[in-house]
Amino acid sequence: MREPAFWYRPRSLQSYALWPLGALYGAITERRMLRKGVDTGIPVICVGNYHVGGAGKTPTVLALTKLLRELGETPVVLSRGYGGRLKGPVMVDRARHTASDVGDEPLMMARDVPVAVARDRLEGVALAKSQGATVILMDDGFQNPRLVKDTSLIVIDSERGLGNGKVFPAGPLRAPLKAQLARTDALVLIGDGRAANDVATELAKRDKPELRARLKPDAGSVARLLGKPVFAFAGIGDPERFFRSLRACGIEVARTRAFADHHMFSNDEIAALAAEAQREQHTLVTTEKDLARLRGREGVPDSIVPFAVQLEFDDPAALRQLISDHLYKARERAVQQAMISLGGQASPP
Repeated sequence: MREPAFWYRPRSLQSYALWPLGALYGAITERRMLRKGVDTGIPVICVGNYHVGGAGKTPTVLALTKLLRELGETPVVLSRGYGGRLKGPVMVDRARHTASDVGDEPLMMARDVPVAVARDRLEGVALAKSQGATVILMDDGFQNPRLVKDTSLIVIDSERGLGNGKVFPAGPLRAPLKAQLARTDALVLIGDGRAANDVATELAKRDKPELRARLKPDAGSVARLLGKPVFAFAGIGDPERFFRSLRACGIEVARTRAFADHHMFSNDEIAALAAEAQREQHTLVTTEKDLARLRGREGVPDSIVPFAVQLEFDDPAALRQLISDHLYKARERAVQQAMISLGGQASPP
């Protein structure tokens, strides 16, 4: 879907008109979040959002993948596979799967880390364990109560924040903010903005840390585009952020075209974009996530340049300590539960 503009305005008639629906949706979601989840017996780290749309979850998952490997762990990403037709459980195979099979984000991440796609997350955990996972990295699913989460990291774009702060469809929130704050272990604020400072302050009152990070463009991607007028297109949660990132690198953005998040480009759309770029002598550029949806498709020009980014934390030592502490607590709890279980088996009927 394309985000309504009024979500990011302080006041609007549309938002007030939709408030009753938002209140009902929020109450249902909040009640659902209170359900008791299944303890998988393996540490589960969830990377989520308070709101619908993109904020940087995928780069955060990939940054955590790198950190976990440095800690000697074997992470496997668990995804619902939004936009894909396969219900799973299935391990993403870039040699035979397309975005229409497993979703664009899982297909993109599978280049760097094993990804299990499953609509039933418990089945996905079982598959991940069979692949030797020592830690599950949940891509989204913060509001889903199916699994017990040992750590929940919430990602917010510090420039956009949470919009009008109302619950869908009156605003972008997936559930009432208070209910989501109570289940948060740390906040990942991407960028130098101040739009989410109030959220960080509320979490600080609960002794939950704020971790600042920023998206760093790949030097190779920038080098390929400098000195050339580009035609940038994107079908992500916030296309304007992508366009701003290009300009911030000194890239000449001559034209832009924004599509809805997870937009499945038709062959005619790609042909029209390529023809327009060729006519104006512009270089076509898009995000890695968008290019993942085009991977394996006939008629997609090789000339489209992917603009790669990676997430860098301002204080990587703080992130490392946070994750190490939560992994230790998760395993300590698992040992205690195993001892209780053994004690119960040993006791007389």
